[in-house]
Order: sequence, then C-alpha cells, then structure tokens
Amino acid sequence: MLKKANCRTAGSTNRTISISKTNLVCGVLLLGCSAAWAGGPKKLSQDLSSLDPNAEVKVIVQWKGTPDEAKHQRVKKHGGHLRSTLASIKAGAYSVPATALSSLADDPDVQYISADRPLKGSLDNSVAAVNASAAWKAGWNGAGITVAVIDSGINTPADLDSNGSLGPGPRVLYSQDFVEGKGDGKDKYGHGTHVAGIIAATGKSSNCGQCTRKFVGVAPGAKLVNLRVLDENGNGTDSDVIVAIEQAIALKDKYNIRVINLSLGRPVYESYTQDPLCQAVEAAWKTGIVVVVAAGNDGRDNLYGNQGYGTIMAPGNDPYVITVGAMRSMGTPDRSDDLIASYSSKGPTQIDHVAKPDLVAPGNQVVSVLAPDVTLSKEYPGNAVQNSYYQAGRHGASKNFFTLSGTSMATPVVSAAVADLLQVKPSLTPDQVKVLLMESAYKTFPVFSNAVDPANGENYVSYYDLFTVGAGYLDLKAALASLNQVPTGGQALSPVANYDASTGYVSLRYDPSSVWADRSVWGARSVWGADAVWSSSVLSGDQVVWGAQAPWGQSDDSADRSVWGADSVAGVRSVWGARSVWGARSVWGAGGGIAAESITVNGDQ
Repeated sequence: MLKKANCRTAGSTNRTISISKTNLVCGVLLLGCSAAWAGGPKKLSQDLSSLDPNAEVKVIVQWKGTPDEAKHQRVKKHGGHLRSTLASIKAGAYSVPATALSSLADDPDVQYISADRPLKGSLDNSVAAVNASAAWKAGWNGAGITVAVIDSGINTPADLDSNGSLGPGPRVLYSQDFVEGKGDGKDKYGHGTHVAGIIAATGKSSNCGQCTRKFVGVAPGAKLVNLRVLDENGNGTDSDVIVAIEQAIALKDKYNIRVINLSLGRPVYESYTQDPLCQAVEAAWKTGIVVVVAAGNDGRDNLYGNQGYGTIMAPGNDPYVITVGAMRSMGTPDRSDDLIASYSSKGPTQIDHVAKPDLVAPGNQVVSVLAPDVTLSKEYPGNAVQNSYYQAGRHGASKNFFTLSGTSMATPVVSAAVADLLQVKPSLTPDQVKVLLMESAYKTFPVFSNAVDPANGENYVSYYDLFTVGAGYLDLKAALASLNQVPTGGQALSPVANYDASTGYVSLRYDPSSVWADRSVWGARSVWGADAVWSSSVLSGDQVVWGAQAPWGQSDDSADRSVWGADSVAGVRSVWGARSVWGARSVWGAGGGIAAESITVNGDQ
C-alpha cells in the first residue's frame, strides 16, 4: 500500500483547495508529502524484479555523491561496465549482470537503481487558437531565444533553413546525435522536424502568389538546437535523453538555450523523486531552462476502469515542468469552439498524485513541416497535406507539409510561446513563466464533450476538470498582458491531489519549500492565487465532474469501481492503489518505454 514519504521541508504552511460535490472550500494545512512504496524507498525499481537471471541489463545507478572512477570500479567488480556518466543526477548508465543487481544495491553509496528504459516521442489554426498573432503584431517572435529540441532529429527544408525572411543566419545552431554517436542529427523518423516546424517555421514554403494559407511557427524568430535521441522508429532510452539534457545545460550560455522541448515520454514506474529522467529535467529547470513536456496520449485508456485518468507519462509527472495536454482546434481559427482531444492523457500522476497536466494547447491534426522520405511519411502517406488546402488551383499531395496529432504537437506550441515571452522579458525564471502561462490561460470550457475515433467509430466522453485541462488553454495574448504583474520569486510546483474516500473530497496541497512561504506563488489572496490559476469551473466542472454522475463520483453507477475506489475494477491497481495501473504487471509491463509520444496519427473527429 502507499504511505507518505518524509517531507523535504517541515514546519511551513500552504494554501489548500478542497472540492466536494457541491462546494469549494479553502483552508490551511500542513503539506502532505509525495507517496512512496511501503517500507521506505527501495533501491531497485520494480521493473527490475522479474529479469532473466542470465541476462545483462542496462541500468541507471543513482549515487549518493558524484560518480567517480572508484564508484565505476565497484560496478566493474560486479561484472558491469560504464556506458555513460550522468553527472547532473549523480548517476551513471551501466550494463550489469542481472544476478549482480541485488548485491550492487547493497552498496551504501548507491541511492537507487532503475532500468535504462526505452522511450517514445508522443499551424495555421493552432497559431490563431493561442493568440500568437498578438505577439507578432507587437514585434515578438522569439528572436534571440533558442529552444533545444530533444527528439528524433531535425532536417532543414525551406521552412527551417538559413534563408528565412525573419533574419540572417542558420535556424539550427547546433546538432548532436546521441543515437548513432557521430551521426549528423538528421531526422529519420519525421517527428522532430514536425515539432521544430511548430516552434520556428518561417512560412517560406507557403509564401507564394497562389497560397491561401501560411504555415508559420509560433516563434518564427527563435533558433533551435537539435539533440537527436530517437531512432528511425521513434524509440530511445532514458540515458540518451538524460545525456542530451545535460548537453543542453552545458550549451545554455553559448546559444542562449532558455527552453527544452520534450515531445516524448514513457510510463511512470516510481516516484518522480527517484526517477532519473525526472531528476534530469529538474536539473535543467534549476539552471534557468524552462522544460516543456508532453502529457501523453493515453486518455482513452480504460483497461482498469479509470476512464483515462492517471495516464500522465514521465517525465511529465514531475511537478517542476510544464506538462501539456492536447486540444482540438476543430478546423477553425476561433478557439471558442475548441474541445479537448479524447486521447490527451489525464492526471493525477501515478504514485505521487501530482495534479497534471498544467496546460492544454492545440495538438490535433496539426499541420507542420514534412521531412520527406522518413519513416512517418512512408508509413502514413495519407497524412501529407493536400496542395489544395493552401494553394489555389493546385492538386495532389504536398511535399512540404504533413499532419500529425498528439500531445507531442501541443508541447512545441507552448515551448514556442515561452520563447516569445522570454524575448519580451528575458529575466523571467522558469517558475515565473509557468505560473504566468497557467494564470493567464483561457478557462471557458463546456462541462463535457464527445469525440469519435475515426478508425473504429468509438465515442469518447471527456469532462473538463483540472486533471483533464489543467489550468486551462494557452493564451499568449493574455500572458503578454500580465507580464508586469508576475511575481518576482518563488516556486510553482504543481500541487498534489489527495482523495479522502470517507468524505468524497479532493484536496490540492502545495509544496511549502517555496521561498514565498505565506506569500506563496499559489497564494489565495494573490493575483496569482489558486482560485485564479485553477478556476472554479475547471476545479468543479459545475458540479458534474465532482458530482454524483462523475467518473469517480461516490454515487456513480460504478461506485466501488470508480477511479478513486480502493475496490475499483482494477482492485489494488487503481490510480490510488499500491500496485497502480502502471505496475509491473500492468498494460505496459516491464518493457514499456520512451518513444515519440505514441502518435495519434488520425486524431479525433
């Protein structure tokens, strides 16, 4: 079963929001701590518990101090060898015989051992929906800001080459390949190029006499750093992503890297406090880099009766980073008709129960730059944009643009918006950027909506609560208008959600380690207060989401099988259960891993 872990900081108070079926109650209480497995933190991640004893396994060993040659030699004595040093998280990536893991874990200097898990990667209407044109009209397009794209690589077709109309010099300042070592960072999958286009495409290929639409990135003046970690099938590993994050930190000052875009993820296996991938994104955040991460595309998953709740992917489960869900722009530039994408992963996070996502942004059927002759364009030729969509009198499939859907596509929209804001006010800290975007987010939503999967015709119902839409829909114009009101310090860690089965209340609890103390960045009496960041409509869904007919309502027909219930259809594998939905025997199993955010190729209809 779950138990509370030791607090990072004791003796501080924090604001709390409690939500019942009918009302919203504010109070003050001591922070509850993140959940950890009973018996205290284990040194071996649970996905290492059922290995072939004859196998050699790739692992990440987090040490209590900075790894040095003496520590590497200790691993060598167990039959292992060093693959790479991960200094930012005091760790190393090693290959070790499975039979040696237990004895290695007994080393008093070893903090935690986890598998080096595989990982996957997850504009015209998008730009209009987030009010990006307001930034452009004011002269803000991300110029001077660099975004590190940690993905499948970036190719440089016309819209990402050095001949853009928004300034001289190369668009991609630096490339490094962590998949093939000495490779050139070229995109063989197609995902990274698409992501890069959403951020910084200049619109060159859609700027013509017969063009009726222009596909421009949200920050067309921004520069890019290309760090390739995903192969031609969109797969990668924790250690490659961590090394890429470390390289972004190392290059931060040289190229003015202020944002890292991670349109990738994998299942959650342990608390974010132990997860090496989460520790790496925190390290980047603390150096002043805003880290923007995809929520995941598992919002339709109902295998355990959770209605898609509890499906946020790592490292989007970390409370520091900005975690992004996906909206549908409905084929129009007007955001008032936009709806949540049914596949967008929902919170709370597994194990720690952090309230995620933080924001939502356009991610369904997004048009961006096509990387020709790569895996995605070959496997899904039907996703090539038709020339007639943006050129009068032209027919056939475009060689320049491609359509993809997923939180992978929503993430770079937010990364680009961050670049625009940082151009205006370079002194903003990552925490200031996060709270600014969350407080200013558009918060007008319906109670629920329906979406149809075009592949099988199945209908999905989505409710607009804080675990589905976070603090709301990205609004760049509103964020720009609030720049001069942003707090001058403090942290903006996403709160933890607590469910009390005896009362039916859900409480949001905030980390008291913030230097703001009583003037917390989420303080109720502040312009940035919790009531402003998470509006009553997002929190309570007009008493539908939290009410008797809610997915987890106490009086719901499924009652004991609700997402919160200890006796749910998933039993102890419910969101709050000891062996959660992502447990070792879950749908993901021990092999689920990092990838290019399991792309929803056709999106919602």
